[in-house]
Amino acid sequence: MLSQHDQLLHALSAPQLDAVRRHNGNRGNRVVELEVAAWLHLPGLSNLPVSLMVSYLDGDQPREVPVDHGRIDAQQRILLSGVARLPLHKALEGVELRLRCAVVPQSIKVEDIFVQPIESVATRQLNIA
Repeated sequence: MLSQHDQLLHALSAPQLDAVRRHNGNRGNRVVELEVAAWLHLPGLSNLPVSLMVSYLDGDQPREVPVDHGRIDAQQRILLSGVARLPLHKALEGVELRLRCAVVPQSIKVEDIFVQPIESVATRQLNIA
């Protein structure tokens, strides 16, 4: 699960978690989908491979899913983005975006974070009707 070098980038606030639950509802959806992007500046870490992970609690069970992987560029910046598909058996809690890398960064400058729930097809159909 969590690596000793994981760095917390963002924890979803209560209103953000409520928005995720509203978009995905309790209509039997067993996977919550989030569009996620992180623009990062990691001074001193050019060409290092890194991964963007989403960790969360499924009830009381800790889980994590990978979102994107890449190498930090020569300007020591990287954009990591993708769709996080969070399988659920119980309730979604404690959603965090984390950076995983082989070494502990001296500093991380989060230039921007984007998290948006993806509406399920069933929810979109109900909103149209």
